[in-house]
Amino acid sequence: MPITLQIPDSVASGMRLPEGEIERRLRTELAIALYGQGILSFGKANELASVGRFQFADLLDQRSIGRHYEADEVAEDTRYARSDDPKG
Repeated sequence: MPITLQIPDSVASGMRLPEGEIERRLRTELAIALYGQGILSFGKANELASVGRFQFADLLDQRSIGRHYEADEVAEDTRYARSDDPKG
């Protein structure tokens, strides 16, 4: 079920961003904040931000937000790493 967030026009017009960039930037900022607070996993925050895994990791690094792994994320990263292995 998608969630729609209502941003008042006065707030949207007060953002110092180009109009075409507002939604993407808000999604990214929300994803970073929710991940940083432990509310979203890395994968789900990355999905919300709609950027590549490495780009999202770079964004976290720029904000000095460390990766926190849960067992399912370790397993997912391991599967991902092995799938890129040309031997196997």
